[in-house]
Amino acid sequence: MENSLGIIGYDFVEFYVGSAKMWAYWHAKALGFQFSAYCGSETGVKDKVSYYMTKDKIQIVLTSASKPTNYEITSFVERHGDGVKRWSLKVKDVKTAFDIALKNGGIPVRGPKKISNENGYVEEAAIKLYDDAEIVFINRDNYHGIFKPGFGGPLQKIQIKSLDSGLHEIDHIVGNVRVNELKLWENYLNKSLNFETFIEFGEGDISTQYSALLSKVVRSKDGAPVKNPINEPYEGKKKSQIEEYIDEYFGSGIQHIAITTDDIITTIKNLKENGVEFLSPPPDTYYQALKEGKWGITEDIDSLKKYGILCDTEGKGYLLQLFTKSVSDRPTFFYEIIQRRKGAEGFGQGNFQSLFESIERDQQLRGNFDKES
Repeated sequence: MENSLGIIGYDFVEFYVGSAKMWAYWHAKALGFQFSAYCGSETGVKDKVSYYMTKDKIQIVLTSASKPTNYEITSFVERHGDGVKRWSLKVKDVKTAFDIALKNGGIPVRGPKKISNENGYVEEAAIKLYDDAEIVFINRDNYHGIFKPGFGGPLQKIQIKSLDSGLHEIDHIVGNVRVNELKLWENYLNKSLNFETFIEFGEGDISTQYSALLSKVVRSKDGAPVKNPINEPYEGKKKSQIEEYIDEYFGSGIQHIAITTDDIITTIKNLKENGVEFLSPPPDTYYQALKEGKWGITEDIDSLKKYGILCDTEGKGYLLQLFTKSVSDRPTFFYEIIQRRKGAEGFGQGNFQSLFESIERDQQLRGNFDKES
């Protein structure tokens, strides 16, 4: 079951956005991230600005163009809006991981390269993912600075008051793809990264009046905490939330990132007080069923109900989760807050009905189900 690429786990996720500073402020105020480093003209980088934000084991880079000549960033934001450009995998050896990925069908974006300064060097390489996204292989064992060359300490000692979110690490990263792309990207990730298909949802497994999807979850074989669900819209519905994403994002891409917490009730309480918007809660009957079931849930059901937290009781253990509303102006990227209890390994299939219906209430406000749509 060893992964021959030497994958250790997720490293950083980078967003391309219209205003990196505004996104950085939101992540600090709403989610409790810290301003850990900055990249821009003051650090010798003239055509872009990046904020390196951290929270426990989570590393996020928020990047925007500082000049219109930075076509890579401006064209991405013009087409997709604010979104995830790349997520990275920490590996033991970048060249080995990259060479094996290419041999197994990975599409190269950038070959292995050392980025260095007086603090040492970082090694990186990248392969293609979805339309305009990338998977980066990274190793910074020989670097002793902040994040990587080009970044320096925050220029301003920005102090933003917010309640502690208790967010811990990335649990999984979800992609939405077009009809007939699911198998393509499943095969691509499994072959190029030596992953395996862990869970799959077929026709009829996940469906409401308006939405339906096909989904597969691929993961690293060697126990590294890397899991990537892929969703494809299923035909026959008016306008599913997967189709809405593809239409609004103008292509396939990363839909959401799930972040773990060890106490989801306190996390959601604090995030709401910080101003984070979440999807509307399920009906009271949902929580009445939880009270009546013999699921071994140790959390107070009334507290779950108070904060609209979903609980999936299928399979081993149980899963607690809640989804934010879209972070940006387009109904595309959002965050999932998740807590796995008693060894739960699933992805909330039992919650999909309630989740989709909640998303559809927002879609209804956007006119997605009008007769002419």
